[in-house]
Amino acid sequence: MKRIGCLVLAAVPVVAMGVFYVLGPDDADSGAANGPSVSQELKDAKARASGASKRSEDEQVIADAPPGLAAPAAKELAQQIVSSAENSTLDWRGAYGSVEDIGDGCGYTAGIIGFCTGTHDLLALVENYTRAHPGNGLEKYLPALRKVDGSDSHEGLDPGFPAAWKAEARLPAFREAQDTERDRVYFDPAVRLAKLDGLGTLGQFVYYDAMVFHGPGIEADGFYVLRDRAREKAKPPAEGGDEKAYLDAFLDVRRTAMKQRRATLDTSRIDTAQRRFLADGNLDLRTPLVWSVYGETYRLP
Repeated sequence: MKRIGCLVLAAVPVVAMGVFYVLGPDDADSGAANGPSVSQELKDAKARASGASKRSEDEQVIADAPPGLAAPAAKELAQQIVSSAENSTLDWRGAYGSVEDIGDGCGYTAGIIGFCTGTHDLLALVENYTRAHPGNGLEKYLPALRKVDGSDSHEGLDPGFPAAWKAEARLPAFREAQDTERDRVYFDPAVRLAKLDGLGTLGQFVYYDAMVFHGPGIEADGFYVLRDRAREKAKPPAEGGDEKAYLDAFLDVRRTAMKQRRATLDTSRIDTAQRRFLADGNLDLRTPLVWSVYGETYRLP
């Protein structure tokens, strides 16, 4: 089963999604697209996750925390588990050249984390890649990518964009660019904020998978909104709460958000994967691991 995280576009106008992805934590004013202004608390959370807040106490927490999910072996494990839900395989590296429109309103979905032409992250990837490697095979599509950003349109991309993506993905430099963008937008902020919330390796993965699926947004059901809702139900360890109780609350909130998008949406990446790890008390995400997604069972020794 291919990536379905872009379904957030079904919940908010496509133009709004593009706006909120682009804006940074201190710049977003949701009044233009989502009614009331986004709370300062959500903006602050995003700034803390990115390190933009420059809070000395945050830096001390991060410096004192163990590597957790950022340790090489744990990070590899995280990519495999996410890939089981995003691409139904543990071979996440096999997705660098993937590109297709899966009919979710996000245009083309491509690459290792499901970068989408309609949700800005694919555009940002190609822009950053082009700055480092001008004259690459995707550069000529930048005007079209900017035009379709925030929509499901293929205007200016067909018929050549998929073939150009696949060809570029054969180059180590573009594969490295995908890794870098995945880390910058999804992995690093999720792990950092989880550490600031006092969460161990499993909690860091729970945040990362939610960031991938729901997007790094401070609107609708973006990651930061879900975290805020969870904190209304249970305190994270950094605020004196119980880690398992907080993660249970976060997964409850996340599952509800998924079902609100579409009642028939498969939530097994929570129900028979993350819930299983949590029920086992595996807060360190130790191997061996056994989990199921979409009815298929996976094992890592």
